[in-house]
Amino acid sequence: MKYYLIAGEPSGDLHASNLMAALKEEDREAEFRFFGGDKMLAVGGTLVKHYRDLAYMGIIPVIMHARTILKNMAMCKADIMKWQPDVVILVDYPGFNLDIAKYLHRMRGDAKSPKVFYYIAPKIWAWKEYRIKAIRRDVDEMFSILPFEVKWFADRDYQIHYVGNPCVDALEPYISKYDAARVENSRQIAILSGSRKQEISDNLAIMLKAASTFRDYKLVIAGAPNIDEAYYRKFIPEGVDVKIEFGKTYDILLNSAAALVTSGTATLETAILRVPQVVCYNMAMRRVMTLIRPFLIKCPYISLVNLVADKPIVEELILNRMTVDNVRTYLSRILPGGSDRQTMLDDYDEMNKILGGPGASVRAAREIRLKVKG
Repeated sequence: MKYYLIAGEPSGDLHASNLMAALKEEDREAEFRFFGGDKMLAVGGTLVKHYRDLAYMGIIPVIMHARTILKNMAMCKADIMKWQPDVVILVDYPGFNLDIAKYLHRMRGDAKSPKVFYYIAPKIWAWKEYRIKAIRRDVDEMFSILPFEVKWFADRDYQIHYVGNPCVDALEPYISKYDAARVENSRQIAILSGSRKQEISDNLAIMLKAASTFRDYKLVIAGAPNIDEAYYRKFIPEGVDVKIEFGKTYDILLNSAAALVTSGTATLETAILRVPQVVCYNMAMRRVMTLIRPFLIKCPYISLVNLVADKPIVEELILNRMTVDNVRTYLSRILPGGSDRQTMLDDYDEMNKILGGPGASVRAAREIRLKVKG
């Protein structure tokens, strides 16, 4: 069977690669073609376009690169129709992927048009809820990795499948290495400032200024695979001593007493590894965004940790709340000896029970195979 996958960022590359590996176990004749990254390429198949050429975030970068984005969309549509896959699997990345789904829906009169499945649902419960209409129309099946999404979509007349969370799968080898005493006695703070350049430019300097006041701790930036070290160096404040390491995010976390984490999948990964964290999210035009945020964001939290648990486990310092003083204050509370540390660790355990055990990729692959054949 022929599978065409589209992932537009590092986390999508990771989860899509695990899904591909599981599909190969379920379907010995599986063929893959994809927009994605190095992890997907390592599983096998043809890489059409790397996600580093797709990842534009924010209104201004999207406008500036509109021609490139549209060109990539057109190329993807043509490539799908030429290759004639049995199914197209969209992995998060909604701005791009929902346009592809819309195009394929229009092609339904063509016998060669593939089924359209979504793995890792777009976070329309946070904003752009209106996209549910397009999803109901254009997506044949959706496979969710967040348990609360099942009810959210059902309440809006769309049934989806919860298959578990692939972060648990990806982290399983590292969970076995977890040593509570090592984390408790660590003198290191992990800095996870995002996987996109815009996130790094908006957040890294504030994170480092706050963390550097804890002079008994060394600072380590977990570098994103698609970002050059030189780019990080632009935002390191003068006098701040920090190390940058690439390809070692989970090991960095396992050897850190606490972490400062830009909102995203990394917040969930940090919680699964039981490392106390402060969630940070700043962006351009923060004053304006603070004013309009209630009209854009329709959920009570921005971190996946709090959303899964349905309560405020981790502190979220968003926009105007993300100041050096606030980051410093809340970081002090979760470092060893801090007032909030043990409560957060206990809440992590409850959150992990809600997520469930490993096997998300395998369950998703089996469901996908059955739905395609059916």
